[in-house]
Amino acid sequence: MNEKNYESVIQESVSAQKWWQSVPAPSRGELIRNFANALRQQKDILANQIVFDSKKILSEANGEVQEMIDICDFAVGLSRQLYGITMPSERSNHRMQEIWQPFGVVGVISAFNFPMAVWAWNHALAIVCGNSVVWKPSPKAEGCALKCKILWDEVCNDINMPEAKSLLIVILGGNEISNWLAEDRRISLLSATGSTEMGKALAPKVAKRLGRGLYELGGNNAMIVTPHANLELAKRAIVFSAVGTCGQRCTTLRRLIVHRDIFDSLINDLIKIYDKLPIGDPLDPKTLVGPLISIDSVLKMQDVLNQCRLKGYHVHGGEPLPHIDNCCVKPAIVLIHEQCELVKQETFAPILYVMQYNDLEEAIALQNDVTQGLSSCIFTDNLQEAEIFISSIGSDCGIANINIGPSGAEIGGAFGGEKDTGGGRESGSDSWKQYMRRVTITTNYGKDLPLAQGIKFDI
Repeated sequence: MNEKNYESVIQESVSAQKWWQSVPAPSRGELIRNFANALRQQKDILANQIVFDSKKILSEANGEVQEMIDICDFAVGLSRQLYGITMPSERSNHRMQEIWQPFGVVGVISAFNFPMAVWAWNHALAIVCGNSVVWKPSPKAEGCALKCKILWDEVCNDINMPEAKSLLIVILGGNEISNWLAEDRRISLLSATGSTEMGKALAPKVAKRLGRGLYELGGNNAMIVTPHANLELAKRAIVFSAVGTCGQRCTTLRRLIVHRDIFDSLINDLIKIYDKLPIGDPLDPKTLVGPLISIDSVLKMQDVLNQCRLKGYHVHGGEPLPHIDNCCVKPAIVLIHEQCELVKQETFAPILYVMQYNDLEEAIALQNDVTQGLSSCIFTDNLQEAEIFISSIGSDCGIANINIGPSGAEIGGAFGGEKDTGGGRESGSDSWKQYMRRVTITTNYGKDLPLAQGIKFDI
């Protein structure tokens, strides 16, 4: 795409939003309701496209489409609940209130690992909030974006609202387009999902124009397993969280912090489970670990594991499996004796670093001692340990779970994290407020004009 074409599609999106913001919010929700029904009808087709583009296993791909359906259902209900508030005024015969208005054009930059769901989180809320959306998908998952755009256009035609097709515009391309969106004042909100490095490159461009950014960036998520944990439950959560999507989730479990009294037995059991993991064709229902996204990802994983070996860490697994697929690898368990800078970096691959701790304070300190702050969890049946973990002296992440892994978030809660994760919140709770502008209103229904704070200014 050249700059002339870019200018044309942005103007189209701006014009569509100007019309859409005057449509009542419940009517906006009706469009999303119809889109959700179309997603239900096309679930298998969309899931197969996700497998083709992102290489994740079919059951996870089906889950991703279900996530799109769920956020649409959430947004339909939200379209009748975009509530403001009324507060008392200090002046007699005055009323104060806050209302929320449509914001404008929302730019969405999405990653390959959730090529549809992350866009849907943004799109469904943006649309019911009265905005239009310009979507730049990952170049590795453009087929997913085009499938969604085709389906969106079909729904708009089916309900005799062809003008609504321009509420979603897909722009294909690389980093240059991301930079255009970041620098464009007509993009009222830029929602960007990807690496921390990507966020650090785009955020200054958005900030330079005093724009609004919503960033969902890297994660280096940990699980603490205490002596009071249900270990059978913990093992299931560890394996899914560490090897699901072949370790390519922002919420993937990357660091396992285990009390020394249960360390050896738990790690030995995990190694036995890892050795039996079905790896291979993501379309095979028996497969639990599909390929990495590219050969470059395989090479990066091998480089990191080689660095681990040079440090004297014990590495179990991690080898490429070219006889299955050139991008398939065996998930790795790495026993470390210190949380070095290598461990503090996020490697987008199935590498699980495991370490011991002596007391809970030490475990929490280890968990928080990384620059990322997305997701975290603890496995314990001890009430005091659980409460400390979610207290102000516990996890410093945006997500803190008890007796479930760090991945698998539901759409009802706000999703996002702190520190280098970017501070953004998407999906549920009150995340919709990021897609709207707040207006404070004071109404004087009296016959006098008193000033606030008792100021006198008589003329």
